[in-house]
Amino acid sequence: MRIEVPVRKASIYFCGLVVVVVTLVAGMGTSTVAQGQGNRVGQGGGQPPPMRPDGLGPQLVCGTADLDPDTAMLVEDYSRRMSERIDPLLTSSHVIPVYWHRIHASNGSGGVVSNTQIANQIAVLNSAYGASGFSFSLTGTTDTNNDAWYTTTGGSSETAMKNALRAGGSNALNIYSNNMGSGLLGWATFPWSYASNPKMDGVVILFSSVPGGTAAPYNLGDTATHEVGHWMGAYHTFQGGCSKANDSVSDTPAERSPAYGCPSGRDSCAGPRYPGVDPIHNFMDYTDDACMDTFSAGQNARMNQMWTAYR
Repeated sequence: MRIEVPVRKASIYFCGLVVVVVTLVAGMGTSTVAQGQGNRVGQGGGQPPPMRPDGLGPQLVCGTADLDPDTAMLVEDYSRRMSERIDPLLTSSHVIPVYWHRIHASNGSGGVVSNTQIANQIAVLNSAYGASGFSFSLTGTTDTNNDAWYTTTGGSSETAMKNALRAGGSNALNIYSNNMGSGLLGWATFPWSYASNPKMDGVVILFSSVPGGTAAPYNLGDTATHEVGHWMGAYHTFQGGCSKANDSVSDTPAERSPAYGCPSGRDSCAGPRYPGVDPIHNFMDYTDDACMDTFSAGQNARMNQMWTAYR
């Protein structure tokens, strides 16, 4: 079951063209702090992840925390303002350079992602984001042996890893593949976080979730697709639950909670106020890789708006 992060307070401060989103979150026991802000959403406490509803192994989740409605509204308003301005420092090209950082244990073991698997993962991203007008091009690959970074789920070890390895500017996608624990598949930073903390910008994924990896049924490459969606500004389809604001995209039906497996016909927000069945095939839900195959037109438009505003 996903553990929701309670948000106490959120404020946005305007200073020229820089936005700083300050979010104070309630503590979650042994959960770690990641992205230099907020709490990593995982199972926590050293507990193994729960079983999938269909009984086919453990249920792994995304560690990117959902925004509360007030924070989401502030972000939407500021993002709209930012996207309406013209800034010569932002990137017009929609070809995204990718820097891949393979993290291994200190003795060099584990975390193996072959060059072929990286190429296949880039192909998966290009297929998923083609309709949005974005494409991805591998620019560099690094290998690092470090026990703390190999199993990081956030906190000081994530900060050290990213400060040492992150490359490129605001438009560069940095992917870190490691053997994270706590029942996580990955996490990402949102684009509006870049200005205040550029070194933390990027995506972390479970190394075995790449195409041909061993994390079945999450081994077709859509963990990266999902996390890059956050990096591009997309929310979980179930953010906000059964509400009109939901994920801030009008063409994704409201969804009360994450969907697992591939539950055809699931309708967790029934009634005339919430038309449509749950978007179980959307990349921003929690279904199996084989079940995910689409971003909506609204999500594609949102990602373009966020690119204009922040990248």
